[in-house]
Amino acid sequence: MSATPSDPASPASSAPDGPLIVQSDKSVLLEVAHPRAGEARRSIAAFAELERAPEHIHTYRITPLALWNARAAGLDAETVVHTLITHSRFPVPHALLTEIAETMSRYGRLQLLTDPAHGLVLHATDVPVLEEVMRSKRTKGLLGTRLGEADVVVHPSERGHLKQVLIKLGWPAEDLAGYVDGEAHPITLTDSPGTFQLRPYQSEAVESFWAGGSGVVVLPCGAGKTLVGAASMAKSSTTTLILVTNAVSARQWKEELMRFTTLTEDEIGEYSGSRKEVRPVTIATYQVLTTRRKGVYPHLDLLDSHDWGLIVYDEVHLLPAPIFRMTADLQARRRLGLTATLVREDGREDEVFSLIGPKRYDAPWKDLENQGWIAPAICTEVRLTLDAGERMAYATAEPEERYRLAACSPRKLPIIDALLARHEGESALVIGQYVDQLIEIAEHLGAPVITGSTTVRERQRLYDAFRCGEIRTLVVSKVANFSIDLPGASVAVQVSGSFGSRQEEAQRLGRIVRPKGGRPPGPLLHGRRPRHRRPGVRGPPPALPGRAGLRLHHHRRRGPLSPTANGAAGAGDPLSATGDGRARCARGRGPGCGRRPG
Repeated sequence: MSATPSDPASPASSAPDGPLIVQSDKSVLLEVAHPRAGEARRSIAAFAELERAPEHIHTYRITPLALWNARAAGLDAETVVHTLITHSRFPVPHALLTEIAETMSRYGRLQLLTDPAHGLVLHATDVPVLEEVMRSKRTKGLLGTRLGEADVVVHPSERGHLKQVLIKLGWPAEDLAGYVDGEAHPITLTDSPGTFQLRPYQSEAVESFWAGGSGVVVLPCGAGKTLVGAASMAKSSTTTLILVTNAVSARQWKEELMRFTTLTEDEIGEYSGSRKEVRPVTIATYQVLTTRRKGVYPHLDLLDSHDWGLIVYDEVHLLPAPIFRMTADLQARRRLGLTATLVREDGREDEVFSLIGPKRYDAPWKDLENQGWIAPAICTEVRLTLDAGERMAYATAEPEERYRLAACSPRKLPIIDALLARHEGESALVIGQYVDQLIEIAEHLGAPVITGSTTVRERQRLYDAFRCGEIRTLVVSKVANFSIDLPGASVAVQVSGSFGSRQEEAQRLGRIVRPKGGRPPGPLLHGRRPRHRRPGVRGPPPALPGRAGLRLHHHRRRGPLSPTANGAAGAGDPLSATGDGRARCARGRGPGCGRRPG
């Protein structure tokens, strides 16, 4: 490869003052303060996944899936290699460059095509690869008659299953077989004066998706994913099935479509637990589609019983397993996945790639923040000491119970009071993991609470009251993590969470980063301990003995919540009432501090 050194024993040359350190374990370290850090970050974002982003050094990782996504987006290995060499401070390991080139070359050596005489066929640009996959036990029953040296028939119903198998074998197929048109249905964006106009990145996302046929658009929370979906529907102008996380999200989608497109209420149906409406545009919840009765999923037929021209998967990183299985049978229809992060806690990102499609567009959080499309935020952590009784309970508890004991410490209540008092008059969310803790906080604050048991009607009423300012403080459980539009929220206090889930923190941070008409967002306070997880171990991290943590995200401004110069809360401040209250930049995630979402 021309971009790699000719001597395989020697590392590639580098820029002595580059902002990157590229290591043989496929990790890439970015020095945030370097003058060229922004340029390097934009360059590597297309083929490296951000893992953690504390104050000074951000860590990226080059994975096969990231490289295949880059290749599907039109990036070649020479460009990737050149980028790493150009920005690396030290010589880049030659073996890593060779592996990058070999990995990227695997995408597209197998192609799914439509043959005029034989229908769907698997074509190989490299015949030995076809031989390898045909001899694999995993492809047994998926491939049909061999048509020649480089082609084999594939039954149309096995299109998705075959792509799943091929990516597991390390040979992701490029799907060029096309799509059915679906039933035509006119949909256009509203163009009346003073309505709205797509932002440049939204238009780019729609064009990238349409050019690729199917795939995933990654945009930060608050960046307008629903509008990307609406614009894609207008471009398709066919009947559309939209899959969402819950009934509240379904109704928000309906309201947005009626606001930004020419669709009327009669053209949009809701298919949820309370309603079963099938219309030209149908919005269905994952929950009702995955309802199981006597071993079968009676509602999954909705996916394939109509001639949909487009299927939209909202929050695609949450796609349940039964939807994956049915999606494997829907490969002849255009599919659009929308998400703020492709990180899945079950590690099934490769199935999103093979069944929904490659990542077609990704707008980095920081870029949209710098352009003013979303509001900036900074993470700060506050820790407090448990009292003697809590410390004893913690010391004698089983390991799996210790996280909850620290997360639910009642000593957090005066901290929450102090934070809300300092932001009196602003709309605040208190977010947590444990229902009993949230009920106690709600009673203490005299604020309403939304949990999984709250009816859809009551949730909608409380959300509407919060949006219009009738309610200033709202306590919510994880039901508010996804697809909830609360643009007025300027303060969020997180009192507990899911053991450091990256997708959860990305979504929770997204509740407050929507621009507020010039008003900067308020703080986001995290109530959980710092992570001390051993590599490779899943589940709750071991805690620091006798410590509970609060993590704070706030806007870049000085104010009452800013720590003093030495990093401690001011004298007499409720944050230091325990004698150990500290405010400092967190190791958690979020733009500007911690691990970046997605």
